Amino acid sequence: MARIGLLTGGGDCPGLNPVIRGIVRKGIDTYGHEIFGFRKGWKGVLDNDAIELTRESTSGILHRGGTILGTSRTNVYKTENGEARVLASLKERGIDVLIPIGGDDTLGVARKLYAAGFPTVGVPKTIDNDLNATDFTFGFQTAVQIATEAIDRLHSTAESHDRVIVCEVMGRDAGWIAAYSGLAGGADVILVPERPFDVEEVCDHIRNRHTTTGKTFSIVVVAEGATRADGGAAATAADTVDSFGHVRLGGIAFELEQEIEQRTGYECRATVLGHIQRGGSPVAFDRVLGSRFGVAAIDAASNGDFGKMVALHGTAIELVALEDALSEPKLLDDQLFETAQVFFG
Repeated sequence: MARIGLLTGGGDCPGLNPVIRGIVRKGIDTYGHEIFGFRKGWKGVLDNDAIELTRESTSGILHRGGTILGTSRTNVYKTENGEARVLASLKERGIDVLIPIGGDDTLGVARKLYAAGFPTVGVPKTIDNDLNATDFTFGFQTAVQIATEAIDRLHSTAESHDRVIVCEVMGRDAGWIAAYSGLAGGADVILVPERPFDVEEVCDHIRNRHTTTGKTFSIVVVAEGATRADGGAAATAADTVDSFGHVRLGGIAFELEQEIEQRTGYECRATVLGHIQRGGSPVAFDRVLGSRFGVAAIDAASNGDFGKMVALHGTAIELVALEDALSEPKLLDDQLFETAQVFFG
């Protein structure tokens, strides 16, 4: 029996509650652990703000979006005496093992705490699917489904009005959501951070579609972190950065809306899906993956497999070193993008 702490850090993500439920259910029923959830991510650990999680308090959360614990983008190592405060809180609370659930920033803090001697087990979370050493992260499939349904709807209005519609989806460094949803939704052009684009080539695809197929509308799907081949920076929604140094991206769709209309003469509109991709109930895949990750994480914590992250390899859940998971971002697969290109224009 041990006392286990957990937290959810970074952006909210469909599937977080299934992870929490999996940790609590097996942690209590199989191992007899006490489980404590820190509120608002690393901020809760800094402030020693936690609640005990029980079967009763986590019942009925499987289908719920977001996280019952709340979250934040708090960087322990940008806070004065942050590491010392965290270790003091964990000691005062009597926590034996900490399970952080988050992306590269959240797990980066976990890696440093493990290096400082505190037992941690990571759970990968990002709808961008850009964490290394795992085939998929939970939340990604839900975001793709939401984006695909939006693209389906945009087809209807684009065709009705003979318009080009540019749909902006999430994806800071990697274009997984753009590629999957664009391919599934029948986009005519897909733009991703891994492949800087030339606006005139985008316009050529659209012109070709309109002149050779007789179609009078087009759909362009663009990741928020997509950049221009001429070296222009990604579009930003604000000048400020978060505690991990990330600028808030957004607005590339509006830039493309103006340029495409000016260059082609076709009426163009922009749609930014934004946080819609994060909200609502997780799809079945993410409920199952989140549950499996939660169970595997509490198993690892109970078996002393610290400094590891649970990961999906094929159909199996395995453990990988946090170092490997955070070594570099997992960028879009070239083959997948080349498949999507077959349908451009």
